[in-house]
Amino acid sequence: MKLIAGLGNPGGQYAETRHNVGFLLLDTWAEELKLDFRQKYQGLIAETQWAGERVFLLKPQTFMNLSGRSIREVVQFYKILSKDVLVVHDDMDLPLGRIRLRQSGSAGGHNGIKSTIAEIGTEEFWRLKIGVGRPPAGWDPANYVLGAFGKEEVPVLEDVLERGQEVLRLWVQGESNKAMNTFNRV
Repeated sequence: MKLIAGLGNPGGQYAETRHNVGFLLLDTWAEELKLDFRQKYQGLIAETQWAGERVFLLKPQTFMNLSGRSIREVVQFYKILSKDVLVVHDDMDLPLGRIRLRQSGSAGGHNGIKSTIAEIGTEEFWRLKIGVGRPPAGWDPANYVLGAFGKEEVPVLEDVLERGQEVLRLWVQGESNKAMNTFNRV
């Protein structure tokens, strides 16, 4: 059993923002798999079978800073091991278009990851970081991540979401090393 949690903020005003790339990736994969999300566990959850695994896709609806609450509820209810949890989130330290799969680590200043660590009690879960780049000089980082992608960024975003889906597939199949070797360098 696997849990893939995409981080973001609920509400239409955040739908296409940099901070919501976790939601965007899960939405694109769910659309491809023809899955519907339902309200449960303080989030929106969908379920599928992939490569012989029962897989849950979760979009916490608690706002970014409390994302871990929703993740904890699913982990506890289904007794999912932390090594079988993958959290997808934005990362300002990666340029737009880059993705990085990591097995564990600190929160790196990301409040959604801080919340997840606090709620499930470990740093030992997978992360798929999707680069959104740094804000231009003089911009407030919070306003930057809560801002929409520019028109020139949309093709790059669409490409990264395609590659992100392949990372999810490989991770579920137990091929995380292949995913890291293939996509962490691109």
